[in-house]
Amino acid sequence: MDFTFQVLKNIRNIFDKIIENNTLEDLNKIPKGFNNNIIWNIGHIIVSEQLLAYKLSGLESTLSDDMINKYRKDSKPENNLTQDDVNEIKGLLFSTIEKTQSDYAAGVFKNYNAYTVSTTGNTLTNIDEALQFIAIHEGLHYGYVLALLKAIKN
Repeated sequence: MDFTFQVLKNIRNIFDKIIENNTLEDLNKIPKGFNNNIIWNIGHIIVSEQLLAYKLSGLESTLSDDMINKYRKDSKPENNLTQDDVNEIKGLLFSTIEKTQSDYAAGVFKNYNAYTVSTTGNTLTNIDEALQFIAIHEGLHYGYVLALLKAIKN
């Protein structure tokens, strides 16, 4: 799983740079034809990783219920985020994946409740499959963010 964690950290570094290189206004902007914005997509990948790894393993997420509800599947931005909100998301990009990696190495993920993902139709049956899918999911949302960046810059 070292490679999978390296991919996840690389993707999150890219998201971190996107946050750094864009204004709060641009991060919050929802261009015509889109349902969400850049910062929602970044919050969403953090929440999804926690739900797919921890909740489906029967473990507690470190995220608040409020955060989970704001960024879970089928949610969308309800209002613009403040700089403090963005800073929280920025910090969670790395703290969450580092905790997941250390918990994985410590053997914390013992059980897993099978879950069929809507994106691909695959059923995740263990933490290894979940982590592989999480990498795919984060790559998918990186593509969405690139489309959003193009739309807001035009």
